[in-house]
Formats: sequence, structure tokens, C-alpha cells
Amino acid sequence: MDAESTDDPVFQLHRGGKMAVTSTVPLTSREDLSLAYTPGVARVCEAIAANPALVDDYTWVSHTVAVVTDGSAVLGLGNIGPRAAMPVMEGKAVLFKQFGGVDAVPICLDTQDVEAIIETVKALAPSFGGINLEDISAPRCFEIERRLDEALSIPVFHDDQHGTAIVVLAALRNAATLLERKLTDLRVVVSGAGAAGIAVTKMLIAGGVNPAEVLVVDSKGILHSDRADLSAPAAVAKAELAAQTNPHRRSGGIADALAGADVLIGVSGGEIPESAVATMASGAIVFALANPTPEVHPEIASRHAALVATGRSDFPNQINNVLAFPGIFRGALEARATRITEGMKVAAADAIANVVADNLHADAFVPSPLDPRVAPAVATAVAEAARRDGVARA
Repeated sequence: MDAESTDDPVFQLHRGGKMAVTSTVPLTSREDLSLAYTPGVARVCEAIAANPALVDDYTWVSHTVAVVTDGSAVLGLGNIGPRAAMPVMEGKAVLFKQFGGVDAVPICLDTQDVEAIIETVKALAPSFGGINLEDISAPRCFEIERRLDEALSIPVFHDDQHGTAIVVLAALRNAATLLERKLTDLRVVVSGAGAAGIAVTKMLIAGGVNPAEVLVVDSKGILHSDRADLSAPAAVAKAELAAQTNPHRRSGGIADALAGADVLIGVSGGEIPESAVATMASGAIVFALANPTPEVHPEIASRHAALVATGRSDFPNQINNVLAFPGIFRGALEARATRITEGMKVAAADAIANVVADNLHADAFVPSPLDPRVAPAVATAVAEAARRDGVARA
């Protein structure tokens, strides 16, 4: 498409980018200039040099995060590189501001080397209060997040993993409540064992789902500890999940996993046949989250399931990461947390669920992404959890 000549409203909206930097202080007089820049700024620099913790009080660090990508796994577009990823990262940044009051800077790195990414982010870290990793392909994303989390004293959060997982747990809590079920009693199948699938499984277990009742399915079948292909370096995360779930070592494909299951969570992008969904237990729950094409179309899923959610905005119960990450970072920054703990993630899920807990319906057991109550509730819950978990500095 010729973007220069098109009248497409999408291109019109994006022309010139979706964000800009503005000043928070007046610069209309010589006195203003002397306070904001030289000579006044030198006094603030000297104070921070003497006490580095003051950077949180006298710079933007306390309310600003970096949105970092290498462009290797962008939305449903795949490995499109750093320049083509920039519109998505700008979009992420404006969502941070709109929903969480958090300033964010998109940073698209022209490297997909794990060591180079880690060293670059570590070098950039003093300018920010948190790092949001975005659209980095698996399995590299696991190591990058783990090592940055160990190296930095600010929160590091890979949203493709944990944002999705947090909202899924919130949605499943409310779905179970609506059906008068307990999480501990549900048999859950997770279709997809990439970054999102692994994080979703771990989050559900942390939130109360019985790991013995969880089956995770990848392109080669159900994960179990006897599978020989889980020993390769790239499969370490899958091997850990196989050791934690499926104690009876059930094998087979997605159809075998779904027989009698209570919950299907699709994060694979692969199509799941209706015949397999039809074998699920009565009163089943289906979250088909692939975008733009769900693993099971909602109309088909509704023939066999009591409750259905997708990742799309044109169907009810959208599982959308924007319900999580703005409030999570706002809460973490308010608490000046050094990291984001499992307790903070579970607290975020509970807060999202509680926003609509008093008015649950089959078509509304997940809050709207535009609900203004969500981010403040999540921020409060996350900050409190950070203090409970001993990672808060404020």
C-alpha cells in the first residue's frame, strides 16, 4: 500500500507517530530557564550524585518505563524487525499513559542477540523506573527476562507472558464463580506451550488450579515428563512444565486432552476442531485467545461451552493485556518495587476480577478494557502486594 497517497484512516492516525514529549515545567522567562537548566539543575545533579536514590524524586524515573522489543514476535505479524515494530511499541506507550498514568518510551533494538539485548537494557536502565519487555520471541524471552530481573533493581516484566496470564486468571476466577465451581476442581487444558502458554499455566497454578489437573499441549502433543524431545536447550521451559503437570503422563494430541476437560485455554494460534471441543465436560469454559483468528470460533465454542472468551474486541469477554500492565506498573512504581513477584501478579488478577465480581453475566465476566476502575484497582493491589512481599522501597 502507498501510505503517502492513501486516505486510509489508520494511516492518517499514525502519520507523524502517536506520541510526543512535552514539558511539565514552565519555560517562559530567564528565571524559569535558570531553574530548569543551568545553573539550577547542577544542584540537583550534585544531590543525586551524593544520594542516587534521589533520582526517583527529582527526575522522571519514578513514573517512566521503557517498552523494549527486538521486533522478533510482533502481534500476529512475527519477526518483522525493529522499525516495523515501532507503531506497536508507540501504541503500547500511549496505553500506559491513557490507562495507568505511566509515561513510557518505545525502544526498538536492532539486534536479536540475547547478550546484546541484555547488555543494552542494563545500560539503559538508569533512565527508567521499570522495563516492559515486548514481542520478543520464545525461548529467548525467558532468558532475557530472567537475567535482567536478576541484574536490575527495578521491575522487569515481559507482558506477552505475564500480562496475558494475569488476565486469564482473573477471567477464570469469575467464570468459575459464575458457574459455582472452584478453581481447584477444574480440569484445564492449555493449547500452546510458547511464552504465553507457559506463563498462563504457571499463573493458573499460582492462583489455585491443581497442577495435577492441568494438561499443556504443544504442536507435538501433550507435555509429559517422558517425552524425549523436551531435553533440548530450547525446550527447558516445557520440560519444567511437564514435570509440574500431568502426573499420570497422559499422551496424545489436543483431542485426547480435551475429552472430559472443564476448561480450554487457547494461546497457540492453531485451529481446534469442533469435534474435539464437543467432548469437553458439561458446563465447559473456552478461552480461545488467538488473534485475529481464535482457535475455536466463539459461535462454535458456544454450542458446547457455557462460557466463552476471546482475545478480540468484537466478541464479549475480551482477554486484553491492557487490563493488566498499566495498573501493574503504576502500582510497582508507586511502591518503588525492585521487582514484580508472583504475589503481585496474583494480586493484580484478583483486582481485575473483583472490578466486575458483583455483576457477573455470561457475556460480561471480564471487565471492559475501557473500564476506568481497573487500573487504579490493580495499582493499589500490586503496591500492597509489593509491600507484603518485601520488595517495596516506598
